[in-house]
Amino acid sequence: MREREGASGSCPCSRCGNLESPEASLERLRTGRFGYRAFKRTFDIGFSLAVMILFPWVFLVIAFAIKLDDPTGPVIFKQVRVGRDGREFVCYKFRSMHVDAESRIEELMACNEKDAPVFKMRRDPRVTRVGRALRKASLDELPQFWNVLKGDMSVVGPRPALPRELPGYPARALLRFGIRPGITCYWQTRRNRDSITFDEWMDLDLLYLQKAGIWTDIKLIVQTVGCVLTFQGE
Repeated sequence: MREREGASGSCPCSRCGNLESPEASLERLRTGRFGYRAFKRTFDIGFSLAVMILFPWVFLVIAFAIKLDDPTGPVIFKQVRVGRDGREFVCYKFRSMHVDAESRIEELMACNEKDAPVFKMRRDPRVTRVGRALRKASLDELPQFWNVLKGDMSVVGPRPALPRELPGYPARALLRFGIRPGITCYWQTRRNRDSITFDEWMDLDLLYLQKAGIWTDIKLIVQTVGCVLTFQGE
């Protein structure tokens, strides 16, 4: 598999300093750092339960708005994603697109604004009116707290990939699949994330492997809340 320049060692973050390699960081995350791993899973469960218990009205309001805007489809969109060690799982999101969205992706591929293998459009015609608002506030991701409770995902970690995207991943970027995918990450909190290239995105995921820790996770969660409140989503 061809190594892209952006995912082969160069990092877009000027604050990397003398961090150990992503490979070494991943090995320590998987075989050591028991305290952090125990904290992370405990925090994932506690935080997800808190969101679902304290804000059920948000879930209900969003569900009502989706049905009111487009009553023909389901409230929850289910999609197969790739998680830790390449295991596939069903990822849940509030539906933000019309029901025929998946069947239209080929006809829109020429309009892709991201470099391969990811598909992104700023004005995607498949997105509903309510869906556009949900994406702007990143509220379409809320059902993924159920994925966190199930153990498919973590609150913080690289975003889960689509199976069709994997052949386009450079070899070193596959390190990101060594940990659970997350609801939020470095890329998710960037103000300019729509203009970040795929290689830069992968470098940010590798940076998370290098800097993963309690304070990094807390900082990213706080930044994510800020992005939600200021509508800095897609």
